[in-house]
Amino acid sequence: MEIRFQNSPKETSEMDTEELRSNFLAQNLMVDDEVKLVYSHYDRMIIGGAKPVTKTIKLENHPELRAEYFLERREIGIINVGGAGQVEADGVTFDLEKLTCVYLGKGTKNVVFKSNDPADPALFYLLSASVHQTYPSKKMTKDEASPGTMGAQETANHRTIYRYIHLDGLKSCQLVMGLTILSPGSVWNTMPAHTHTRRTEAYFYFDMPEEHRVIHFMGEPQETRHLVVANNQAIISPPWSIHSGCGTACYGFIWGMAGENLVYSDMDPVAIGDLR
Repeated sequence: MEIRFQNSPKETSEMDTEELRSNFLAQNLMVDDEVKLVYSHYDRMIIGGAKPVTKTIKLENHPELRAEYFLERREIGIINVGGAGQVEADGVTFDLEKLTCVYLGKGTKNVVFKSNDPADPALFYLLSASVHQTYPSKKMTKDEASPGTMGAQETANHRTIYRYIHLDGLKSCQLVMGLTILSPGSVWNTMPAHTHTRRTEAYFYFDMPEEHRVIHFMGEPQETRHLVVANNQAIISPPWSIHSGCGTACYGFIWGMAGENLVYSDMDPVAIGDLR
């Protein structure tokens, strides 16, 4: 598990491209038959990926957690963006088709990942937060995830938002999690942009053709920076940073937050004309 510490807005404004990428971009999350994890000291959020191909793989404990098992003091949201697979949690099996989510609560001791077909493996994106309360483990399909549309084709940001873990969905202690699918011909996400200093957010980009990229914008509204992001890569977005992107082709992304509250709409809007 890779450990990443916090960076201040001032420090970030002085970073070059490689420094930005090493601090805020997680590049190799989907590796055959491995679980890859990045621990961020922003709200102690852990992002990761699990790609079981030829065998079942386990969510292992890590010494940095100082815990008896991974979810002793944590919860986790898991969304499959690949072929059909299974998540087994303390002997209970959850079947996850593409874009199905499962939430596992604090106290879940044994978590394993499986793919139904090695030729079309599951790709499990993981997001975990520290907790002080236990909520029941449960899954939700895309059709159950309160879809809503935003944006317009004229501004190239028409998109459908699916909310899985939130106040009116799967219950959690800290996590808020869902995904957004852009309509054909739309390339902008989360524009107009916003910040929310009460929560850290992570973006995981998926279903992007290998030769295409998303230009992800971050930084303070008057001191923006950008990162070039490929398929199945994730961005750690600090609470003080905007988080928006524009792709060279259509794509989807999973968003997830942890921090002060669970209110999806808690955000501080930034007018497009105020960006620098």
